[in-house]
Amino acid sequence: MQLALVRHLWGVDTGKDLEPRFAYWRDLGYEGIEAPLFAVSDFQRFRQALRDQAFFWIPQIFTGVDHSRSVEDHVRTLGEQMESCLEGRPIFFNAQSGCDAWSLQEAHKFFGRAVEIEKSIGVAVCHETHRSRYLGNPWNTMAILKRVPELKLTCDLSHWVCVAERLLPDCGEELAAAAGHCEHIHARVGYEEGPQIPDPRAPEWVNHLNAHETWWDQIWRAQRARGMQRSTLTPEFGPPPYMHTLPFTQQPLANLAEVCDWMALRQRERFAASQHGHGLM
Repeated sequence: MQLALVRHLWGVDTGKDLEPRFAYWRDLGYEGIEAPLFAVSDFQRFRQALRDQAFFWIPQIFTGVDHSRSVEDHVRTLGEQMESCLEGRPIFFNAQSGCDAWSLQEAHKFFGRAVEIEKSIGVAVCHETHRSRYLGNPWNTMAILKRVPELKLTCDLSHWVCVAERLLPDCGEELAAAAGHCEHIHARVGYEEGPQIPDPRAPEWVNHLNAHETWWDQIWRAQRARGMQRSTLTPEFGPPPYMHTLPFTQQPLANLAEVCDWMALRQRERFAASQHGHGLM
């Protein structure tokens, strides 16, 4: 199995210097771009930059805009947003989907329909474990995976840590189930009071970094066991307000680009070591 690093455009000004940025990311070892359609100011220019660097594209899509609770609204917006991105030939979709206020029956109805739409369009959809969404905690996710076993996940476990307010010591079964369905990783480190630690390079956060890396190791093992040929990973640290800032000045506590690249290259090294039988035990 190969690991493909993916760069997000969150916090990046796509209206200028797009091509040099893409070339720089290609030189660092990224192979794809993850971004929603609305984040791209010039879609044709964006597509050309993707082609020039031989990047693939993972569109981010969002169901039930304006926090609708209607299952039909979520179903409709899922299909519409998938269709709107097909011109860019996505390799799969990352979807923030569903509503955290739903009953299990409502969630079952939506995710069942989502799998049908995925099959009809012919492009995979990975549903993200994200706050405010139905998959935003381990227990809802476990319940729906039992009901809809075809479901594919993007695992951003920083959200689970924040929602559960702990490093998930009691969620072994739920983490294993998520790993068994995970197609894509958002490699951000969360903590008990938020979805993003100030800087993963800082020694005071080593326990949180180690916990997340243990879960990513588990995902890679599960993906290998399923025979996946390529795993994808986005170091999805974000700008303020995700990035911590100083009071009054609102200056970020860390350099976002440096943090993202540090995380990406660290996980590439760890993954390579695991391919030779080291680590991931």
